[in-house]
Amino acid sequence: METQYKTYYATSPKHVEKTSTTELREDYLAEKIFEPGEIVLNYTHNDRQIFGGVTPTDSELEIVLNKSLGVDFFLERRELGIINIGGPGSIIIDGEEEPMKKQDGYYIGMGTKDIRFKSDDANNPAKFYTVSVPAHKTYPTKKISIDDITPMETGDTKTLNDRKIYQYLHPNILETCQLQMGYTVLSEGSAWNTMPTHTHERRMETYLYFDMDEDTRVMHFMGEPSNTKHLVVANEQAIISPSWSIHSGVGTSDYTFIWSMCGENITYDDMDHVAMDELR
Repeated sequence: METQYKTYYATSPKHVEKTSTTELREDYLAEKIFEPGEIVLNYTHNDRQIFGGVTPTDSELEIVLNKSLGVDFFLERRELGIINIGGPGSIIIDGEEEPMKKQDGYYIGMGTKDIRFKSDDANNPAKFYTVSVPAHKTYPTKKISIDDITPMETGDTKTLNDRKIYQYLHPNILETCQLQMGYTVLSEGSAWNTMPTHTHERRMETYLYFDMDEDTRVMHFMGEPSNTKHLVVANEQAIISPSWSIHSGVGTSDYTFIWSMCGENITYDDMDHVAMDELR
């Protein structure tokens, strides 16, 4: 069965200037990522990133986008990154099964044909957050266990952004064509994922916010520095951030997020920082 997904078209800063809250949410917010027993994917024309959730329950699930992408199989011309944020499960790659507990990640190189997802317990399913981007070369498929990652500690309690950044798909860990992914955990009492904020004209990014209570919300700020907008984000919802947009959020309580980038380069600190007096 062909996997279904929603398409988001690329937009310009001028479009955002006159966009209502409803239109802003339609253009940049993916409100449903994980659906038990289903695959929920989103395709953004910003650097042609595909992102979404695979939530197997009683049976294995497989991403099939052959017709939609004009290829013979999903990863014929793409690479794939995966991080499990749910219960224990496993990924079966060309017949080889690999267990995946919460926070374990995986990189799957271009050309891999058979990829299936399963959960150990249908009542506590794995939630595989998946991100795929176009690729030009095959790099080795590799599991990235949370146990093997030494987080980068940054921020400060004084500025409410003390946090740990777990780099999964990153040049420090492994080679990819252009996809980068990471998992950021805020310390207790911290609320900002980053501030002062920045843009990176050479890369777009998606954010998945999760590990939030039912009533917790993240106020995600986007737009050009001189004309900011905001989106109110609930648990397990994702944001599309174009390269020209800031991307900074503050939560009403604790939360975690996964960032996924692609574009011209894979230099993590290639950012255009925005001074606080430039924000409007």
